[in-house]
Parts: sequence; C-alpha cells; structure tokens
Amino acid sequence: MAHQITLGVIIGNRDFFPDILVTEARKDLVELAKKIGINLIMVNESETKLGGVETFQEARTCADLFRKNADKIDGILVCLPNFGDEKGVADAIRLSDLKVPILIQGYPDELGKMHVERRRDAFCGKISVCNNLKQYGIPYSITHKHVVHPSDPDFEMDLQKFIGVCRVVRGLTNLRIGAVGARPGAFNTVRYSEKILERNGISVTTVDLSEILGNAEKLGNEDAKVKEKLDAIKAYSPTGKTPGEKLVQMAKMGVVLSDFMEANSLDATAIQCWTSVQENYGCNVCTNMSMMSDQLMPSACEVDVTGTLTMYAMQLASGSPSALVDWNNNYAADENKCVLFHCGNWAKSFLPDIQIGTAPILGTIVGEENTYGALEGRTPAGLLTYGRISTFDSDGNIRAYFGEGMFTNDELKTFGNRAVASVPKLQKLMRYICNNGFEHHAVMNASHTAGILQEALEKYLNWDVYYHNAPEE
Repeated sequence: MAHQITLGVIIGNRDFFPDILVTEARKDLVELAKKIGINLIMVNESETKLGGVETFQEARTCADLFRKNADKIDGILVCLPNFGDEKGVADAIRLSDLKVPILIQGYPDELGKMHVERRRDAFCGKISVCNNLKQYGIPYSITHKHVVHPSDPDFEMDLQKFIGVCRVVRGLTNLRIGAVGARPGAFNTVRYSEKILERNGISVTTVDLSEILGNAEKLGNEDAKVKEKLDAIKAYSPTGKTPGEKLVQMAKMGVVLSDFMEANSLDATAIQCWTSVQENYGCNVCTNMSMMSDQLMPSACEVDVTGTLTMYAMQLASGSPSALVDWNNNYAADENKCVLFHCGNWAKSFLPDIQIGTAPILGTIVGEENTYGALEGRTPAGLLTYGRISTFDSDGNIRAYFGEGMFTNDELKTFGNRAVASVPKLQKLMRYICNNGFEHHAVMNASHTAGILQEALEKYLNWDVYYHNAPEE
C-alpha cells in the first residue's frame, strides 16, 4: 500500500486581524485534504487561540505536537489567512526539529472586502515569513502565485507538486540499495562512491554474485517458492519461444533475489547482469529486474547503483515505475530526437507489446541460447522525464540533471527495449552531459516531474541539480 502523505499545518495569525479568517482557513484546508487524500496534523482550537500560531507559547505548543508525530509528518504547510506572525511560524518550525519540506501559502484579498472586518494582508505577510525562515536557515517552497486561495485549482497543483517533493525527500532518507555482484570490468562509467552516498543517508548492501547463483542452483524445481515465481513470470509477460527450463532458471533466481532483498530490508537493487550470469548460470536476469521495477522496487543493470538511486527518486516523484536507459542513438538527422535503448529490463508499463526473448548483442559473446530472459518491446508515445544522479568523488558531492520531453511513435526497426524520445535542445543537453562527465546511462519516467525532482534534491537535500530547458519563471 502506498504511503499516505501527512502534512503538519501551521496557521499563522495576527491578533488584530479578524478571527473568522483563521476559522475559515481550517475548514478550507480540511476540505482540500479530504479531496486529495492526505492527512493533516495541526493544533486544535482549544490548544491555541482558534488553532492558530502567533505567540512563542503557541509556537511551542505546535512544535510539541509536531515532535510527537515526527514519524508521520512528511512536510509542513504554512497557511496565512492574514498577515500572520512571522516569528511564531519560524519558531514553531525550529522548535519542532523537523527537517522536512515546507510550503508557504497566503490568502488573496478581495477588492470588495478590504475593510477592517475582512482585510487579510497575507500578500505582505508571506514576504515577512519567507524573510524570517531565510534568516533562520530553514529551506522552504512557495506557491506559483504569490497569494492563492486553497480552493483555486492552481493551489491544488502547487500542493500536488509539494506532495511529490515530500515523497522524494522522505523516500531518499535512509534508502537501502542492494549491489549484486561486481560491475562489468569494461564499465568504469558505473563507478560510484559508497561513502558519499552514506553521508547522504543512502546505504549500499553488497553480495557476491556467486552467492546468488549458488543459492539458486540449490533450489528444486518443485520448491513452492519456485513454482509461485514461475507462475508470476508467466502471468507477467508472454514467454514467446523461451524454453521451459530457462523459465525455471529465471524463477529460481527471482526467488533468491527476493529473499536477499527481504533479509536486508532493501528498497532497490543494481545487478551484475552480464556476462557471468549467462556464462555460469545460463539465462538473463532481465525479466526478474523488470518485475521488481514494475512493483516499485527498481532494479538497474550493470551494478549501476546511482542509476537505481535515480530510478527510485523519479518513481517517488511520479508514483510510477522508472527504467534505466542508454542515450543510445541519434534519430536520423533530427537534432532534437534520439533513441533510448537497453537489451532489456524495462518495467512492463513501458512495454505494451512485452515479450520474453533473448539479447542478440550479448548472445554474440556468450551464446544467444544463454540469454533467454531479456525482454522485447517498444515504448509508445507519451510523457517523458529523463535524468541522472551521480556521485562526484573529486568534489565530494552528488550532482544530477533532469529534463522533460516526449516519447514519440516515430518508426524504429530494431530489437530489445527501445523508445524514440523528443527532447528540446537535445544537442545542448548532450554537450552538458559530456562536458560534466555524466554517464551514458540515464533514467526515464512516463511523467513530467523534473520540477519536483529539482525542488526536492536541490533545496532540501543540497545536491547540485541542472534542470535542462527549465520553464521560465
């Protein structure tokens, strides 16, 4: 079951503004939360005046409530039905000790209601709140419109984006990734720093591929878990010409990988997918990786740990599976289109024509009969977010790039997992990737969520993020 987002709410107040404005704001927020399916935690009307926060004592009351619910709260919404008290808001957040995303919203005034009984001044108060949070060193997000009513569709879009930011920040905190096997010897491009990841709360658990293969070999064909996994594989994809014994091999490996993840409480994996598994076991691991990714437990090829980190981040932003891809080919003479490819293990949500087959390129080295388990399929037209997160040891930090484009239905006659992508200013992006030393691996997601990823990673995790072709502010 998906994690239901919970927001701590601070309703700012100024004593000489109308009390009814705070009461109305509580009602507006409760109605919106019910509509979009999130939980709210806020002081009630008996704990502080009207349930708002103005004085230092009220800030302490709010902070105490937030601390008691720290394990539930994904983000904080600061609501200003009037000017609000900027110190009360900032103190409540500081005293709560929460390190979560914060969204600042202010109500608009109405021209016909600028008299004393209905005047708000949140247009001005929001600036003061932001100024104080900046002084306190507390990062925050703001709405697209400077002031906006909670019933405005624009605010609902702001809130949905903020919820995505909260999912990314929470999900990457204490993330656990399994690295199965050694990276391919020829792939320096998938090197990464475990120490930099660990410093950012992301742990890597390693296992030798021989342990996985050895444990798979020990399983019998009639083992209950093997039969269950075999049924799951057959239900997941048409098997084409894949021999029955190869499907059983894939099922055994799937069981062992699932056991490894469960035993180590892992969220994602990166696997040595060639050539040892083909030479020493006799099939590809792609189908199992695809099934895990489709179940929102992303799995990346070639022990690309920061690749699977990117898959997980994109998945959190969109709520849908991601896939690891190669920036693989130009598309004829079109400078803004390219071919995305892998041989392949993309989640089936990208492959409506999915079928289990072989990996012809790899087969030229290890024998095509040892590559059953690779998936065949083409991604149709739709939304595209692409990007990459990487560790840069020389700088001791994490960098990323993201952008948006479209999948297209342009003709493409080839094999494996494949897609045609249209990316505005693609040549500029390729220059950025090459000049900054990023990998040939990228990640794709069927969404437009680059803005969420930039906001979450740059503002709240302090990573260096490039948003290619970002919309004008």
